[in-house]
Formats: sequence, structure tokens, C-alpha cells
Amino acid sequence: MDRTGKIVNIQRFTIHDGPGIRTQIFFKGCPLRCMWCSNPECISPKTELGVYPKCIGLSKCGLCVKACPVRISPLGFDDDVLWSIDRAKCSPDCIICVDACPASAVIRWGKEYNVEQLMEIILADMSYYQKSGGGVTLSGGEVMLQWEFARELLRACKESGIHTCVESALHCGREQMKAVYEFTDLVISDIKHMDTGLHKEYTGVGNELILENLKRTIELGKNLVIRIPVVPGHNDDDENILATGEFILKELGGKLVQLQLLPYRKLGVDKYASLGLDYPMGDDYKPPEREFWEPELLRLAALLTDMGVPAVAGSNVKYDA
Repeated sequence: MDRTGKIVNIQRFTIHDGPGIRTQIFFKGCPLRCMWCSNPECISPKTELGVYPKCIGLSKCGLCVKACPVRISPLGFDDDVLWSIDRAKCSPDCIICVDACPASAVIRWGKEYNVEQLMEIILADMSYYQKSGGGVTLSGGEVMLQWEFARELLRACKESGIHTCVESALHCGREQMKAVYEFTDLVISDIKHMDTGLHKEYTGVGNELILENLKRTIELGKNLVIRIPVVPGHNDDDENILATGEFILKELGGKLVQLQLLPYRKLGVDKYASLGLDYPMGDDYKPPEREFWEPELLRLAALLTDMGVPAVAGSNVKYDA
């Protein structure tokens, strides 16, 4: 039986996560719990159901309730409209209500694919990769949690002459990382904070393993892009940014393709709501407007550039890797 991977989303024609035009595949499951995560549907390794405000109405439709195999349905309605799901009552990996709903008010987060199925999707855009210098990016969630499947998929891409990129937090075992890297051309990873205590507060884990794996990535000769999601009031102070630059110069030898400073955007709020979850940053946390964050990112990038770090503001500055 072919090994399969649990995938949340497949995005074609992406341009921000690796060079050129790419197909980006989002893996399900992540060991981190970043407060500013915009992909909550990727966190749990299990298939999940999301509820969106598209319901036709129980009295007009009700197909989801009729199809549900649970005697007392976990589907909750408010004023005749599907509002919530008591997921504790759902059968594991049951998606019957998803298939029954004609309005896509219930969606499935997480679907099993084998390598052949994904390669069929990937190869459909081969001409775009060739013309743009693009390829395939594996993202998440955390790719390394499904490292065996990721390795097989990356191998198939390389056998087809496709550039490969892995986007990972690198909170993973060294041997798993090395196995995935065998067929990886480019690695993209974050440094979310240099203080391990604050890193744990903001992400649920310390940064020691991540920093060690970043060093190991350079030792293995991999092209590396590092990102800092710059979150005001959390990691945007000069002290942390300069400490990150010092780590890159001293521990990584400055051997980066690029360091990208990314603005915090309050994304994914609707996805949290669809899963019945609260947004971790809180409803009251308001990101600054572009007129404030853009010059600040440029200033921080200039501080790092003056140190000798190849830093840029945003992810739009092209590079070869």
C-alpha cells in the first residue's frame, strides 16, 4: 500500500515561498502553537471540520443532519442556520456532513493523498516552473511531522526535474531533517525570538532545537532563507533583531540566501472561528497600519544590512536558490 500524507491545502501559482511560480502543499500537524499563527487548520494532525456562514437552513435543507451517523447529531443550529459542531461527538475522520452539504457550510481540513495523486497536480504546471525558475514548496503545519511521506514526494519532484523547497519551523529530529533534505534545494525557516523563554511563551516551545537545526542546515550545505515575523510588542525591539543578526553572522557564518522581515497581519481569524477556537492574540490586539509598519521594517532591515546580514523587508525581493 502506498504511503499517504495528510494535506490541508494545495495552492497553485504561488510566488512568495520560494523562487518563481510554485505549487505549495500544506501539511497537517504542527508541534508549535504560535500566538500569531494564521493557519490554525494546520495545527492538529487529525482531520477537522470547519463551519462557515453559508448554511441554507435546517428547514430548507437539513441534508447534513439526515446524513449524520450519530444518533444525536453534533451539528448545532441557531435560528435555523448551522452554527457549530460538537466535535467531541463526531466519529473519527467522519466527513459525511461535508459531502452532504450543498452550500459548503461544512468543510474538511485534512485529506489523504499519495505521491502519485500529488504529482499529477504538480506536473500540470511544469511549464510555469520551467519559465519562471519555480517549483514545489512543502509547507504547513510542519512538514517534518510527516517526513517519510515528504521525502518520497520530494524525491518524485527531483526525478521530474522540479526545484524543491521545504518550509519548516525545524523543531524536529536531526535524522528526519537530514532525510528530507536529501531531495530539498531550498529551506525556509523562522527565527521567532532569540530569547528561549519568550519563544516558549509565544510558540509553546523553546528555541534551542530550532537554532541547532538552523546551524545543521548550513553545515549540510543547504540554501537557507530565514524569516522573522515581526510582531509589534512581541519581537520587534532592536535588541532582539540585533541578537538575531549576531546569531546569523556568528553561528551561521552569514551564509544565508536572504533574511526576510515580514509584517504581522491579522489573518486566519475566520478559520479560528470555523474551528470553534478563539484567536490567540485576542480580539483587542490591533496590528499597525501599513504607513507605520512599512518604514519600521525598512529601518530594521537597514540595521541588519549594516551588520552584514542580507536582510530585506517583505518577501518580494527576488533571489536565486
